[in-house]
Amino acid sequence: MQTISLNTKDKISKIIIGEEFTNIKNYIDIDRTIVITDENVFKLYEKQFEGLKTIVIGTGEKIKTLQTIEYIIEKLIEFKADRKSFILGVGGGVVTDIAGFVSSIYLRGVEFGFVSTTLLGQVDASVGGKNGVNFKGLKNVIGVFNQPEFVICDISMLKTLPGREFRSGLAEMIKHGVIGDPSILEQLDEEYEKIISLDQETLEKLIYNSICVKSKIVSIDERESELRRILNFGHTVGHAIELAEDLTHGEAISIGMVAALGISVEKGYININVFIQIEKLLKKYGLPTDLPKDIGKIIEVIKFDKKNEKDGLNFILIKELGKAIIEKVDLDELEKLFTSVCKQQLLLGNVD
Repeated sequence: MQTISLNTKDKISKIIIGEEFTNIKNYIDIDRTIVITDENVFKLYEKQFEGLKTIVIGTGEKIKTLQTIEYIIEKLIEFKADRKSFILGVGGGVVTDIAGFVSSIYLRGVEFGFVSTTLLGQVDASVGGKNGVNFKGLKNVIGVFNQPEFVICDISMLKTLPGREFRSGLAEMIKHGVIGDPSILEQLDEEYEKIISLDQETLEKLIYNSICVKSKIVSIDERESELRRILNFGHTVGHAIELAEDLTHGEAISIGMVAALGISVEKGYININVFIQIEKLLKKYGLPTDLPKDIGKIIEVIKFDKKNEKDGLNFILIKELGKAIIEKVDLDELEKLFTSVCKQQLLLGNVD
């Protein structure tokens, strides 16, 4: 078991990697805790919820809405939750986003923590203090920055994950390797068999290294005024694809990263070998790399991206492995770069 302290201006948030959900009562006051979880997690771990006031919500990105928030608040009022109450989100990224957001607005804020049950949640969604919901098809446009008291990453819970969801988390790990720690990429490549067989010791080390990248960035720039923007590598295109296609978050980010790498090649920042290396690694783990043909549709969605400002879009590119840069790109330029990348078939999976 390993612990990371994420230090921000107002709080120290503990991230505990390798702890088990069965030990949750060591971290909370049962009498004042209210749990938010989803239907799938509740069914899988029902015994662990015994004796805890629990609010069960639906599953998937479709429930990240204000309607779900209203439902939870009604339940909190029924439970007579007050400012001394503690909210525990148990689930993947959707649950932790929602639980963190509700905790931040209910009675102007109550303390909260997470038990993260998915790989994507452990290395990304539950870490960093971003909490929010979608609105009218736009991803995370309503939300707050607020750090949990703790995040427990129970690696044993990953065994119940569908393979597709596990791979979704690997995409974010690859992202952290590309922008901050290339040793993560080496480990993913060299320890493939152990990783796909869910070897606990291997995963604990990999998850720790991945979270270290994000926590260091967030501790410097909690509210995404500058440096934290590099965590959006692959996300501008990825979020647009996620909204337009039937893909998981990680699958969409995989394609988004390939697009960003292709554009980095087009701009002369990296050579083709870097692109090939990362594309091969993504494919090795069964992640998609082909950019959708309807570029215009993707550009239309990007127009509403939170990173799109009056003087251009804050696009994340790569100078070298482990070094990301933020560059303003207007939508016309982005579309031309996309077109150029597609014409050279860099994103069509033909590079061996």
